[in-house]
Amino acid sequence: MKKILLIAGLSLLSFVGQAQEKESKGLEGAWFATSQFGYQQSKTADVKHTNMSVIPIVGTFVTPSVAVGAGVGYVNIKSDSDAGTAANTGILVVEPLVRKYWNIAGNFYFFGQVAAPIMSGKEKESDLKVTQFGVSMSGGFDFFVTKNFSVEFSYDLANFTSTTLKPDSGDKTTVNNFSVAHVATVDPVYVDALGGSMPNLTSPLSFGFKFVF
Repeated sequence: MKKILLIAGLSLLSFVGQAQEKESKGLEGAWFATSQFGYQQSKTADVKHTNMSVIPIVGTFVTPSVAVGAGVGYVNIKSDSDAGTAANTGILVVEPLVRKYWNIAGNFYFFGQVAAPIMSGKEKESDLKVTQFGVSMSGGFDFFVTKNFSVEFSYDLANFTSTTLKPDSGDKTTVNNFSVAHVATVDPVYVDALGGSMPNLTSPLSFGFKFVF
C-alpha cells in the first residue's frame, strides 16, 4: 500500500510540474493563422475612392508573448464615378512582421506590431506599374473567444512608405511619405493615377479572426 501511495504521489507531482511548465510557456511554440481585412472610402460629389485589403497571415510564437510571421495578400484601389471607372489598381502584398502581446485582463490582450510590407502591382486603366516598400508600426486589441480562436482589431500608429509609379512611357514618379496615425495630406498623384483615398496603399484600420493551434 505504501508503495502504491508513493508511486501515486510521485505521479501527481510529475503531472503538476508538467502543467506548471506548460503554463509558464504560454503560447510559446503555438502557430496562428489570421486574415486581416481593411476598407477605406472617401467621396467627392459623384467620385468615390476606395481602398480594400485582404491579407492572410501565418506565424508562430517564439516566446510566450512574442510572435513572428508573414502575410501574403491583395490590395485593390479604385476610383468610380457616374462616368465609369477612372482607376482600378490590383497590388500583391508580402509583409513580414513581429508582434508583442500584453495581457490586459482575462482573455483581452493588447499587441504592438512592426511590419515591413513590400507591394507590387499595376493600374489597369492606364497600364501604370506600382511598387511600394515601407515600415509600419501599429497597435491593436485581441480578444480570445476560446483558447484557439480570437477576434483582433488594429490601427496604424506610424508608417513610412516609398512608392514608385512607372508608366509605359515617360518619367517615373517616386513618392516618399511619413505619417502618424495617417494624419497626412493626400498626395494628388494617388488621386489622379491610382484613385486612392489616402497617400498610402493600405487602409489604416483593419480587423481579423485568428486561429491558434
